[in-house]
Amino acid sequence: MSRKWTVLLVAVVGLLAVIPSYAHHGTAAYDAAKNVTITGTVTAFSFLNPHVLIAVDVKSATGTIEKWQGEMTSPNHLARMGWNKNTLKPGDQVTLVGSGAKSGTPTLVIHKVLKNGQEIQLDTE
Repeated sequence: MSRKWTVLLVAVVGLLAVIPSYAHHGTAAYDAAKNVTITGTVTAFSFLNPHVLIAVDVKSATGTIEKWQGEMTSPNHLARMGWNKNTLKPGDQVTLVGSGAKSGTPTLVIHKVLKNGQEIQLDTE
């Protein structure tokens, strides 16, 4: 096989290898047309790759506790905006705004975080 074809083959295989990781970072599981707002108490804050996760106990209208989980971008991205592993702690009161899961499970991809009524920056806009 000529060098030209070898380089082409390696390039195609490399591009195909990237497809699964690109699909992983999609938000197809969430309904972007419907915003969900929840307010509750942080029970866990995982500032770890590949996505930062926030677990929140939310009191429902009937008084029961619903366990929600919110997903954000990578810790590296958030660190550039001032976030760190201590930005949120269990017991903090937060309001999360984001796109809820299409499946109806209590999960969302987070677009906005308020801690004690103050918004914590999520983007560079």
